[in-house]
Amino acid sequence: MSCDVLITGTGMFAGRIALDIAATAKEPVNVVLSGRNRMRLDWLRTAGNARAAMFGTPARFTTQAMDLLEPGASEILVREHKPRLVVQAASIQTSTVISDGGSAWTDLVAEGGLSATAVFQALISARMAAAISDITPDTRLINCSFPDVVNGMLVALGHKVLCGTGNVAILSNVFAGARENLPEGKLRVLAHYQCLAPWRLPPEQRAGAPAPRIFVGDEEITDPFEAFRHCQLTPEPAIEISGASGVTLMLALIAGQVWEGHVPGPNGLPGGYPVRLENSELTLDLPKGVARAEAVAWNQAFEERKGLTVDGSAVRYHGRLRELLAEAGSAHADGFELAGLESVCKDLITLRDHLMSLPSKR
Repeated sequence: MSCDVLITGTGMFAGRIALDIAATAKEPVNVVLSGRNRMRLDWLRTAGNARAAMFGTPARFTTQAMDLLEPGASEILVREHKPRLVVQAASIQTSTVISDGGSAWTDLVAEGGLSATAVFQALISARMAAAISDITPDTRLINCSFPDVVNGMLVALGHKVLCGTGNVAILSNVFAGARENLPEGKLRVLAHYQCLAPWRLPPEQRAGAPAPRIFVGDEEITDPFEAFRHCQLTPEPAIEISGASGVTLMLALIAGQVWEGHVPGPNGLPGGYPVRLENSELTLDLPKGVARAEAVAWNQAFEERKGLTVDGSAVRYHGRLRELLAEAGSAHADGFELAGLESVCKDLITLRDHLMSLPSKR
């Protein structure tokens, strides 16, 4: 028996997706949840079916316990459930690293950027993408683990990925819900994940920070920080918006409907874009006057200044992140071949564990 949606992971992000599907589905959808935390799985199944009953939606939830880090785990899940869509939300790096502190590792991430965690975010997603390629190549994959950067890694490994969730969609939905003083017209946003950080600060501290590009119709807003001065993100991961942001896309995909919105990493591109879903495929939905190459280059420039880029079959670190990895003694500070992702991940886990044992200098 095939399922409509396989959600891998049992954390806050996966839970938000599942429970929002339960509350909002208008067409029948069969969801399988998988992860190693049996108690959490039992709760998400119970809560999902309860919310479906509560809201009168045709969603149904079942579970399969699976340690996603075990060899062959992704292959077992894909072969057994033959999902139409996989929503991969499991990672060996928690999202709370953006708000945690107290160690040399959190110092490195705070100063060097979240691309320090990209390899950890990519591990399970790469295994799942490979399983899909080998077993059910028509299955669509939405990677929720750092998609602005990781999705490009998946494509470079030879796999397909539809997109991610969150990041640009956090900002686009925040702005859509707070545009009282703006003219009518379609709202489009270009935003790399690095554009999120300023909105976690008080308005008076945002000047000079990297801003998203925001368009109403085809007209670009010249000062996004002033236009949306009243918008404020939580310092923690914005799960209430980010986890929810892909739900309407997922349901439209399963129902075969057209959908418009914003996603990070569409088809492996860096950063986030306005997009259109039609016939189960995503295309960019850019304002007039903004070419695809311009939008991609604008997003890519963030990682070229400080982060990680994919160059053919290799990964390259840049800017302050490369310097910090070198100072910490990483053998991969200059980058690595993607074919060695598994062994590189082991090396970086050793480095991360060492830095987590050292106190913060901040």
